Amino acid sequence: MKLDGLLLFFYCGLIFMLSHQPTLPMPLLFSHQDKWVHASAYAVMAFFAWRAFRHQLHTRVLLACVVVVFCSLYGVSDEFHQSFVEGRDADVWDWLADTLGASMMAWALFRRGINP
Repeated sequence: MKLDGLLLFFYCGLIFMLSHQPTLPMPLLFSHQDKWVHASAYAVMAFFAWRAFRHQLHTRVLLACVVVVFCSLYGVSDEFHQSFVEGRDADVWDWLADTLGASMMAWALFRRGINP
């Protein structure tokens, strides 16, 4: 497995570990802060996914689609996982924030012309 793939693997593991915590110690600075955190975390995941998948996919359009689908599906699985963690729950709005963050990063990488 290449370094880019390992980075994605470990980042997904970090998100899993954080999702398994009953609560996260984070001060509430503004309303809907958690949605910004979700979007940001999944934007980072999309960056790692872009780097990991770019060697297997030969067009930026396909790469961007695969990255968004991967991150979105991971977001669904993460919300499902949280539904079993005491103190946490599954939230469709969190998943939408995950998908939006990943989509924004994939769009930015696509627009910058970063090739596979």
